[in-house]
Amino acid sequence: MGFSMIRIWEIGRYYAAGIVNTAFGYGAFSALLWLGVNLYLSQLLAHIAGVTFNYITYSRHVFKNSKSTKKRFAASYAGNYLISLGTMALVDQIIVSQYVVGLLTIFLVSILNFFILKKFVFKDISE
Repeated sequence: MGFSMIRIWEIGRYYAAGIVNTAFGYGAFSALLWLGVNLYLSQLLAHIAGVTFNYITYSRHVFKNSKSTKKRFAASYAGNYLISLGTMALVDQIIVSQYVVGLLTIFLVSILNFFILKKFVFKDISE
């Protein structure tokens, strides 16, 4: 199955919503780090705060012609969190700045997250 213009617009909307979601989540993550909270606890708390925010942006603006369940979304974000932790642990071994570690982790995991959301959470109504 090739990429259609609809799929390209959907990916564009995903990353546009992702910019807003990232600003929210990374802002929370950075604020927690700035307040002296541990790297991994900061990531956990920011992730929890972002789940509801992200559900709203993705369900209303990206996958708006799809059906979804909050349970599948929550499960996908639990998996996303575990993947983020593993990615963060690897990137933390290479990069000194914890702020850069968090930002790079967000970028890397977002690519996989699109496909998980598209295939398992937000099913096309036509399917």
